[in-house]
Amino acid sequence: MPTNSSLPDSPCLGFCTTALGDDVCKSCGRTFEEVCQWITMTPEQKAATWNRIRKNGWWDQQRKAKDL
Repeated sequence: MPTNSSLPDSPCLGFCTTALGDDVCKSCGRTFEEVCQWITMTPEQKAATWNRIRKNGWWDQQRKAKDL
């Protein structure tokens, strides 16, 4: 699992499904609220979101799919 310092600023992969009505993006694993508020979140809030995404396996799963 990557460290927080090796992660990009945003988990966005450019295929946001919250725009299609999903409560949680199927690409990055963030909630609609997290997507909307990302630029105003504190580093601590972003870290908490990253930790949840990584704990749930979204990051590893989506990065592998993107690299195929």
